[in-house]
Amino acid sequence: MTFTYRPKGVCSQLMEIETEDGKIKRVNVVGGCSGNLQGISALVVGMDVEEAIRRMEGIRCGYKSTSCPDQLAQALKASLAAGA
Repeated sequence: MTFTYRPKGVCSQLMEIETEDGKIKRVNVVGGCSGNLQGISALVVGMDVEEAIRRMEGIRCGYKSTSCPDQLAQALKASLAAGA
C-alpha cells in the first residue's frame, strides 16, 4: 500500500511511503534536507514499520519539537491506522 502524508513543523512538504506485509518498501520525501532524507529513506527500506517508528519517534530538530525523522514516524503510525 502507498500512503501520502503532509508533515507538520518541518521543512519537508510531503512524504510518500510504500509498505508491504509490515515492511517499508519505499520512501520518497519532497522538500527538506535532500541528502539527509535520502539517507534516512535508504536506511528504513526493508525495516519493519514498528521498528522504524520506535527508532525515529521523538527525535527533535534543534529547537523544534519535531523533526523529519519524527514526522516519518508519525506518517508510519498514520499509515498503520489507515490500514496501509
